[in-house]
Amino acid sequence: MKIKQLSLFLENNPGALIRPVRLLAQAKFNILTLSIADSSQFGILRLIVDDWERAMKLLEKNGFVVKVTDMVAVQVADQPGGLAKILDVVEKAGLNVEFMYAFPEKHATKAVLIFRFNDPDSAILTFQKHGVNVVSRVDLQNGAED
Repeated sequence: MKIKQLSLFLENNPGALIRPVRLLAQAKFNILTLSIADSSQFGILRLIVDDWERAMKLLEKNGFVVKVTDMVAVQVADQPGGLAKILDVVEKAGLNVEFMYAFPEKHATKAVLIFRFNDPDSAILTFQKHGVNVVSRVDLQNGAED
């Protein structure tokens, strides 16, 4: 149920973002979701693609340093308080959220959040114990079910 995320360090200057995105597009990869964070010196492009192993090899072959991270995706009610309910489960379990971002597509009345936890296996077990739907990579590709 863990989802592999690719992280790339990019220089913070014009044109740096298009290079890896163009490579992935030319090789027919589907970027399922992404996030970019920046500082004055560099940016971190985080992305989830339809075939992370092949994408990683392509990016590394073209000079990018790629880090693979285990992520946990969960469905959350797309309504006021939906995120608070998920974070309440996280807090009570003592899990540390290192970062998170939202999947861009809503699935019926649910949104999907992508989390990086200090202990993703424990997070998955905690969510399952509390009836929170953990989403797989295949679900992200095909649309998570309610």
